Amino acid sequence: MRSPNAWLFWLAKLLLSAGILLSSSTALRAAQTVFYQPLNRDISLSAEQWRGIWQQTRAQGYDRVIVQWSAFGDERFDQNNWLLESLIEAHRQGLSLVIGLAADPAYFQTVLQPGWKESLGDYWASLLRQSLAQQQRLQPLFEQKQLPVEGWYLPAELSDRLFAERKRRLQTRDQLVLLAERLNRPLHVSAYSNGQLSPQANAAWLSSLEQAGLQVWWQDGEGIHELPPPARQAYLQALPCAIGVVREAFRQVSAPGAPFAAVSAPPQPPVPCHPDAVFELRYLPWAGPLLTPR
Repeated sequence: MRSPNAWLFWLAKLLLSAGILLSSSTALRAAQTVFYQPLNRDISLSAEQWRGIWQQTRAQGYDRVIVQWSAFGDERFDQNNWLLESLIEAHRQGLSLVIGLAADPAYFQTVLQPGWKESLGDYWASLLRQSLAQQQRLQPLFEQKQLPVEGWYLPAELSDRLFAERKRRLQTRDQLVLLAERLNRPLHVSAYSNGQLSPQANAAWLSSLEQAGLQVWWQDGEGIHELPPPARQAYLQALPCAIGVVREAFRQVSAPGAPFAAVSAPPQPPVPCHPDAVFELRYLPWAGPLLTPR
């Protein structure tokens, strides 16, 4: 999920990375999906701590974990990776898994550099190729570990700033469909709004992706606050029910341009009729070790 600091942290060893004392336990129990954005420091958690976190996650009513990525730059999964062992434990506790593919640490910087419009097509195609290669690399490893995968997640998030032009949206949809056709499980993507498309145009764009066979998630922007509340509400209300809503469970406290920092904050209540998710695991009250690891 879009958290600027996540792109600044490198996973120690093989994967890298991304409490709320929530006042509303009802909002948490209503969610089915929780995002988890690995940070390099999470390697310090013990097997017992991971078991407790996943047990509590399941007890709170979640049944799916979307892991933000499984490759970050040159960092990769391998058989003895701490994250892989953690996900095996999550599966033992009854959680299904959607595994993020390849992330570029410089994604946000690259797509907004001067001349990005001319180079975005080639750059985007290269991101999709890297994610396909990562899925093909992971599949035999998961089979060896007998770890079922419910779906795959594309870490490159869809911003209406990047896809404000209709031609680019159509091209990107076709590229995503081609990628999804080469995967053995459904492809999940997420999007966020910067106000470059109207709420209706944004809804139509995301709906076209969903109707093409993708699982689409829209980030509600409550943690980042790039848009004023009435605008966020307008985007939300325009979405068709098939689009999932990711409720952000944090509040950014860093100034623009400064290193990202956030604190836990209660997410908005679940939205009726939409698939529901919360971002992200470390900000939830039972995941304290992820906020203050040993």
